[in-house]
Amino acid sequence: MVSAELEPRLPVASAAQVRAATRALLRADRRAVLLLVALTCAAALCGLAGPWLLGRIIDRVDAGTASTSVIDGLALAVVGFAVAQLLCTRFARLMAYRFGERALARLREEFVEQVLRLPTGAVERAGVGELTTRASVDVGTVGQTVRDAIPDFAVSIAHVVILYVAVFLLHPVLGLCAVVVLPVILLVTRWYLARARAAYLNQAMANSTVAESMTATGEGARTVEALGLADRRIADTDAAVATAYRTRSRTLALRSVLFPVVDFAHALPVALTLLVGGYGYLSGWLGLGSVIAAALYLWQLKDPVDQILFRLEQLQSSGAAMARLKGVGLVPPAPVGGLLPTDDRIEVRGARFAYVEGHDVLHGVDLTVQPGERLAIVGPSGAGKSTLGRLLSGVDEPRSGAVLVGGVPVSRLPPDELAKRIILVTQDHHVFIGTLRENLLLAAPSATDAQIAAALAAVEAEWWHTLPAGLDTHLGAGGVGLDAARSQQLALARVVLADPHTLVLDEATSLLDPTTARLTERALAAVLRGRTVIAIAHRLHTAHDADRVAVVEHGVITELDTHDNLVAANGRYAALWHSWHGDPV
Repeated sequence: MVSAELEPRLPVASAAQVRAATRALLRADRRAVLLLVALTCAAALCGLAGPWLLGRIIDRVDAGTASTSVIDGLALAVVGFAVAQLLCTRFARLMAYRFGERALARLREEFVEQVLRLPTGAVERAGVGELTTRASVDVGTVGQTVRDAIPDFAVSIAHVVILYVAVFLLHPVLGLCAVVVLPVILLVTRWYLARARAAYLNQAMANSTVAESMTATGEGARTVEALGLADRRIADTDAAVATAYRTRSRTLALRSVLFPVVDFAHALPVALTLLVGGYGYLSGWLGLGSVIAAALYLWQLKDPVDQILFRLEQLQSSGAAMARLKGVGLVPPAPVGGLLPTDDRIEVRGARFAYVEGHDVLHGVDLTVQPGERLAIVGPSGAGKSTLGRLLSGVDEPRSGAVLVGGVPVSRLPPDELAKRIILVTQDHHVFIGTLRENLLLAAPSATDAQIAAALAAVEAEWWHTLPAGLDTHLGAGGVGLDAARSQQLALARVVLADPHTLVLDEATSLLDPTTARLTERALAAVLRGRTVIAIAHRLHTAHDADRVAVVEHGVITELDTHDNLVAANGRYAALWHSWHGDPV
């Protein structure tokens, strides 16, 4: 079972679901699988010929009936079958690699589609480390298994079965000598498999935790340094690494039992066959050639058995990785209602929300935003402003109460409909690898260059004219890097192109200098005239320019009116305004 300290942040598929997914991968390329099996069996059968022919040579020499021409003919046949085995193995390996690459491509495409369908809240709760590890380490593990482990495992199993059958055909007694240790192998393998799945799942989750800790420390390096949190972050990472070490030690302990037992089980049949076969030869009921052929067959078992052991361990690791990949598809989609909004009026009715059960962040918020209104939400840090913005944009759903647009719950709108109506823009932005044009066309695929240029101008991003290739300039890795402020303007330009009816800005201009931020916000207001703009801000000039201001404190709205009326009321907002301006109270 999964350790409590390593509870996954995203679902993990069951063993039955992993088996079903594996069968689906094989069925999707059935012709290649059948051809691979045929080539594998042909290679194994060709491998049987050498020891059998060598045994015939020994029998003829022992009986005194060997001639030079007969020996040469048998030796030539041995070489011929060896070449045939080499060719069959080569083409089987080529077929396996091609099959593996096609299967891995399908798996990656499916994984990306599942991740893109995840509700935003689920992505944020999972964290960067969890998704990054599943998308990189787990996909890589499964890819290596599909390319290498599954074909090798299948080839080795077929080779072992054919070799055992060949030994039985030489003589049943020799066959019994060969299988005498099979019960031991089956018992230790069963013991291993009963423990391996949970152990490898814990190892994969521990890797995710390490990645999460290191990513958080790297991304927040300046904050860590400014607040003197270095020792705490080091301790957190050390704890994650220690947990990962324990999980790896557990999987190593399992292998340290399986491998030695099977190695011993491989040597015993060879020795037993030589002892029993030697006695049979001396007693006259068994030919020397059969004994030698059987011993060679059993010696040939070493490589396929070692491959089975090695690949069995890899299959367990891959099974855990596949369970994590397929688990992404088990995240329930955000519930979608059947009704569409009648207008763009937004209503919040008694909304309560908690990130942790029993600890509400919002305590019965009521708010109405009219279409086309500009509303500023202000208040101290931790008051619940960003949480309210997430509810307004449909990222999260209230624990109780309702957040409606046109009479329909925002969180129940179909994704396409929600994207047309409400967009949330935060201070976290991403620049995709590609050209500036491609980055902007994500928001409006049919936009013209003139519309793109107008959107950039609307957010005061005139710097694009200085780029080496203008709109065709490559951004990101290998191209031009954008600083945080320009990345923020790029994100706002996407919003202009998307042209939603309601825009929720959560400190969306916080990375710009105050003058540029105010110019950008006023330009946005002009471009988005007639659209609803809800701005969550620390800079109170945003509130000054808004139609109304909502003051949030301790998870409730304590004041709601125009800027002038709130200043005149000399309440909490007035205190914030005077403090921001440095006026004496």
